Formats: sequence, C-alpha cells, structure tokens
Amino acid sequence: MKVIKEPVTEKYANQMLYTDIHPFEVIRQRTDNTIEVREMDAEITEESKKDLAASFRPGGFLGHTNNSLQKWSYSSNAENPIITIRKHKDGRWYAKDGSRYVLRNAPEKFYDYNF
Repeated sequence: MKVIKEPVTEKYANQMLYTDIHPFEVIRQRTDNTIEVREMDAEITEESKKDLAASFRPGGFLGHTNNSLQKWSYSSNAENPIITIRKHKDGRWYAKDGSRYVLRNAPEKFYDYNF
C-alpha cells in the first residue's frame, strides 16, 4: 500500500463555475494528487426564499436580488456519481471536464440570481 505524503484534511470540494458554486464531499484520497468526490444535494431554505423575494428590485434585464441572503441546507446523496479530481501543477484541483474545485472544511452553494 502506498503511503500518501500529503493527506487531504478538508472534507469538501466546492466546484467553482464562474459565479456559481456547487458543493461536493470528499469520498476518498487515492494518491497525493487524486481524490474522489461526490456532489451533495443542496436545497435553499424557505426563509431564504422569502428574503430573496423581498430583496428584489427592478433594474437591469429584469431586476436585482441581494445574493448575500442565501442560506442552503446540505445532505449527502449516495446515488450521485463519484468523480475524480486531480491536483495540477498550479496547485488547483480540476476534474476531467476542466471544472475547478476548491477544498474547504464546509460545503458551499451559491447561485447568482443576478446573472
């Protein structure tokens, strides 16, 4: 069995897609530069839905919403597929499709309602 020199201590890998963020959980570390992750289910809270609706202001294409009012609940979903992400020479984590991930100790979901 190969000893991993630099173990990943973070429990989550948040996928960064332009202004949106999607939470993934770290399933296991295969090598120093390879980990397996699985997308988590994220649901916006009812309170947050009401706050976002109340913050809507006309303007732009349709209007503006205060994105800082978002609150999400997270849960694991064993039915979601496991994907592999790799650490590149630039020190960042990427999936095969080129999407970038940031390792954190907490899951994060963000949807840009103003885009």
